Amino acid sequence: MLRRTSLVSSLTAALVSGSLLLGTPACAVVPSEPSDAPRQVARKADSESVLAISIDGMSVAAVRKLGKKQLPNLYRFMKAGASTMNARTEREMTVTLPNHTGMVTGRRIEAATGGHGVTWNDNRLVPNTVQAAAGHELGSVFTAVDAAGGSTALFAAKTKFTLWQRSWPDAIDRTTVDEDNAALVDELVADLDEDRDFRFLHLSPPDVAGHAHGWMSKPYLRAVRRADALVGRVVAAVNSDPVRKAGTTILLTSDHGGHGPSHDNARVLDNYRIVFMARGSAVDKGVDLYAINPTYKDPGTRRTSYGARRPPVRNGMIANLALDLLDLPPVEDSEFDVLQDLRLTTAP
Repeated sequence: MLRRTSLVSSLTAALVSGSLLLGTPACAVVPSEPSDAPRQVARKADSESVLAISIDGMSVAAVRKLGKKQLPNLYRFMKAGASTMNARTEREMTVTLPNHTGMVTGRRIEAATGGHGVTWNDNRLVPNTVQAAAGHELGSVFTAVDAAGGSTALFAAKTKFTLWQRSWPDAIDRTTVDEDNAALVDELVADLDEDRDFRFLHLSPPDVAGHAHGWMSKPYLRAVRRADALVGRVVAAVNSDPVRKAGTTILLTSDHGGHGPSHDNARVLDNYRIVFMARGSAVDKGVDLYAINPTYKDPGTRRTSYGARRPPVRNGMIANLALDLLDLPPVEDSEFDVLQDLRLTTAP
């Protein structure tokens, strides 16, 4: 088990001096300059804090098969908020690190067409940062919040996510990597007492079980139930304080599903179809995201391409949706929900 908790105050000096982060060579990167575009709406932020949760490898087929009796927390999440079980991953690849990097940058994968360029899915050190993969400076939800004077944190169950800390060292105030998901959730729950604007939580049980035993196997379905229980703990912790509950929006999605022994084929429906959910005081209860968003279209079983007039909801919308909830402008030069028009409430 690998566990590391780090604060930006100590990390920045260590990275600049060339020290190691989780045993990997450090590379200090200057965060992208904040966008000088005015905020779209002059109003109070919908949320004081946003928590984004990604359940690695969670299949929509599993969520439907297990149902509300075996996944009470996920179904309660949907009943309490806005959701769809027909969102989409990135088009190019249905693998973990590229899709998660899309979630926090609001970009597609392919660098040549404006994407973030992270096409690998391991702990490699070359390229060492997202910026190196993209070929230019590149911001994220972390840098956007940091530029506005806010605080962010990352909690991840896989060591490959240290790529983000190397890429935006001054913008992620705390990074916790722990392969023990229960301990990771303990760390996040303890951190809820800190004044943070954005947190990202990555949970890995379904993906680990899928690779070991196959998607939709009995061990895999047990892992989805375990992820459901972890989500329940997080939601209960947020809701345990009335002030925190009133000021927090929780977003939940996945990086990919899976089919049989793998999830690598980006043309397979079970791989590219994912959930997308939101709950909190800024979210209507029990509504379908496509029903309340006429500018977005349910893609049916289609894989879909980028640039559609009415695109599907994608996991890559996490970054700019979170910033919209915080009343901040979108990630500079991003693509998904760049107009910040994905609604979580019905039209007035």
